[in-house]
Amino acid sequence: MSEGGVTLTEAPVREPERTRRLKVTWRTLLLALGGLVVLLSFTRAVTGAVDLTSAGAVNAAVALAVPIGLAGLGGLWSERAGVINIGLEGMMVLGTWSGAWGAIHFGNPWAGVAAAAIGGALGGLLHAIATVTFGVDHIISGVAINILGLGVTQFLSKVTFARMPGGGDAQSPPVPKPGTVSLPGAGDWLSTLEAGRWFLVSDVAGILRGLVTNVSLFTVLAVLLVPLTFSVLWRTAFGLRLRSCGERPVAAESLGVGVSFHKYAAVLVSGALAGLGGAFLSLVAASAYREGQTGGRGFIGLAAMIFGNWRPGGLAAGATLFGYTDALQLRRGGQSVHALLLLVAILIAAAAVYQLVAQGRARAAAISGAAAVAVFTVFALTDSVPSEFTSVAPHVTTLLVLSLAAQRLRPPAADGVPYRRGQAK
Repeated sequence: MSEGGVTLTEAPVREPERTRRLKVTWRTLLLALGGLVVLLSFTRAVTGAVDLTSAGAVNAAVALAVPIGLAGLGGLWSERAGVINIGLEGMMVLGTWSGAWGAIHFGNPWAGVAAAAIGGALGGLLHAIATVTFGVDHIISGVAINILGLGVTQFLSKVTFARMPGGGDAQSPPVPKPGTVSLPGAGDWLSTLEAGRWFLVSDVAGILRGLVTNVSLFTVLAVLLVPLTFSVLWRTAFGLRLRSCGERPVAAESLGVGVSFHKYAAVLVSGALAGLGGAFLSLVAASAYREGQTGGRGFIGLAAMIFGNWRPGGLAAGATLFGYTDALQLRRGGQSVHALLLLVAILIAAAAVYQLVAQGRARAAAISGAAAVAVFTVFALTDSVPSEFTSVAPHVTTLLVLSLAAQRLRPPAADGVPYRRGQAK
């Protein structure tokens, strides 16, 4: 370019560097799953911790993951519509009580499941009225639901279960349990393969046996709700409208979407799913309702939802991770958790390599590498993990994965933002 007789050279425009991200496909997921199974088999062979891939540990992991996953699905529905649901814990508490009451009153566990969904949905309705209709801060409303759920169930237990034989102020009589299902003919030959302790073959057999034998029908229902949620929210017009309410509610309303209706529907479904998670605790994981049965799983479900980046598949992976580590600490905790240290060290080292080679993030790779060395050093210098540590191992493992996961978390843009019909922005 020439200006005043002086020729100026335009500086080349440099495009901002973009971080390369791994494209998630079915092939990638299957390769990752296969690699994880190989790592588990290697760790089991090196450490002798047979519970890493035993059928009992896998079966327990699924049972422990289900209530967390259901709570996380509840949070996903609500937050995709723009309503933060801290009250999942209280809705789960309502579900534990309602599930036990319904199963006892009607003599059928599935009646208890339906009652739990209704009880949780009532908690969701209160949350929706407070946040959507009256504009109460979502966090304050959620905390109130948690307190209310605990108080209401304590009162109801005293006026119902305390008067029943075998019941009390803080627990119900024994409840009927949903049936279990097994893949015909699979248990015997898978058990034989698992007992052989062959590399990879026995581990795959143990994992499959844990997934296809003595599985509660309630678990099957819970697993089916994951793809169902994806189909409804990402493959239907209703789901598109609901998600638009969590992203740009003003724009959605300008296109004729009933924002309040979709927010109400999402929070009601959220409460019902959390109630189902509570019912699993009182009808499947235990044989009766007990006060304090949820143990903070509603909050853990929220963490699983965030881990999964507000997507059903990632949420299921987060719930499975927590359920698996929790199952290991319940079964020969010291030995299994000690073996898990080796697996965690390998995974963190792999994350470091990926960050350096694929993303070019030298600083992040150095931090991950140092963490891998530290975890491996602890593994190499110890023979077992103290019992005091095993109880918190699931939480520590989850925090490690959350802090080192190579993903960008993106919540819905209008999540938790107050909205009034007709507002300009």
